[in-house]
Amino acid sequence: MLKIGLTGGIASGKSETAKLFETLGTVVIDTDQLAREVLKPGSSGLEEVAETFGKHYLLGDGSLDRRALRHTIFSDPAARQRLEAITHPRIIALLRERLASLSKEPYVIVEIPLLSESGLAGEMDRILVVDTSEEAQIQRLMLRDNESRSEAQAALKAQADRLSRLDLANDIITNVGDLENLEKEVLALHGLYLGMARQRSGGA
Repeated sequence: MLKIGLTGGIASGKSETAKLFETLGTVVIDTDQLAREVLKPGSSGLEEVAETFGKHYLLGDGSLDRRALRHTIFSDPAARQRLEAITHPRIIALLRERLASLSKEPYVIVEIPLLSESGLAGEMDRILVVDTSEEAQIQRLMLRDNESRSEAQAALKAQADRLSRLDLANDIITNVGDLENLEKEVLALHGLYLGMARQRSGGA
């Protein structure tokens, strides 16, 4: 099974791209969802986060106050590293479990926002980067999350820079906000990946 790592900066259009692959019948694993699972109430991951950062990061129902923690890690690189040390090994283990259960699929898209930071690049056969301008990311964040420009800029700075992501890429989708163009690019890549999967399995 071909494993395609789908990544890109925050608010670059990764999720929209992933949805388009899903409409073509492709299985998509969202590592943000895996991250939520490893920090769900009652989990060892959430318990370690509370011990490390403080119980004031828990809401009244025992779940994680994600917005509060997000602002902390975006403004404090050391705090982000502590969080990643807790979550990344758990996310990788859960991802490997999910991939093992999907071995009959020709290819799978793994949506990984923090690909270069997570150590997951080596787990993928191919890297697809959704690219857009930093100004477009800032505008989308301000609109989508009701954030100030400074908050949006801090979110961008907390991630790998654009050139570092592009250096990892085998394939690049340039997302300029045109859905029709995005659909065409996804369809072309879908054909490419199916062909590669057939070659890998020895098919015609």
